[in-house]
Amino acid sequence: MRLKGKVIIVTGSTTGIGKAIAKRCVAEGAKVVLHGLEEDLGLEVLGEIGEKNAVFHCEDISTDRCPANLVRVAEKSFGKLDAVVNNAAWVVTSNVNNTDRAFLQKILDVNTISPFLLIQEALPQLAKTKGCVLNIGSVNAWSGEPNLLAYSISKGGLMTMTRNLGDVLIRDHGVRVNQINPGWVLTERERERKKEHGLSESWYEGLPPIYAPAGRILWPEEIAAASIYWLSDESGPISGQVVDLEQYPMIGRNAPKDTSTIK
Repeated sequence: MRLKGKVIIVTGSTTGIGKAIAKRCVAEGAKVVLHGLEEDLGLEVLGEIGEKNAVFHCEDISTDRCPANLVRVAEKSFGKLDAVVNNAAWVVTSNVNNTDRAFLQKILDVNTISPFLLIQEALPQLAKTKGCVLNIGSVNAWSGEPNLLAYSISKGGLMTMTRNLGDVLIRDHGVRVNQINPGWVLTERERERKKEHGLSESWYEGLPPIYAPAGRILWPEEIAAASIYWLSDESGPISGQVVDLEQYPMIGRNAPKDTSTIK
């Protein structure tokens, strides 16, 4: 029980990586504040992990009051707050030709600014418990794919924020801030996104080595397993660190000769 007695907010925890992290946190002994936009999915997750272990808050993460509401729910339901997992994000295609000011601002609001505001709101409680923040970024923060421009910009900003606050908050408040950058993960949304792009039902099976040297992409549960180290006391004083979770190096990789496309 590596998280026994801890209270953790996990944003965007109705599906995918966030859901897997929330479930793993409860399995490790934590109480969790679930969060998302889809009430039916949130209540479904709540039913899976049990109302004695979690509470669900349904609200757009980018609204003005959401950060304060999430912290209030944690305090009211469980009496304290030990950690925040900033997982909620908007993953949407865009490029230099179709990204306008309003679109880019919305992406930044959800993926970069809202995580900062939640950290800011939660800081007094996290300082009391000498808690931590785990930001869920993306390997696209390093440069991104051609059609993930706005998303990549937002995750790059999140990564810089992690480095900055990871240094400042551990010194001034005893609060650690770290980040995981997942690679390509087989979430429910990713399955549907690729189908909407015209790929087959089984697009994730038999992927070319250039995309998946191991023969498959990552599972949400594998990201969740890695998150427990950063949320637990096992990581000690480590702060301001960003860890890429992918099956090949993002910088300086030796691309395989097989460059066939996904079918």
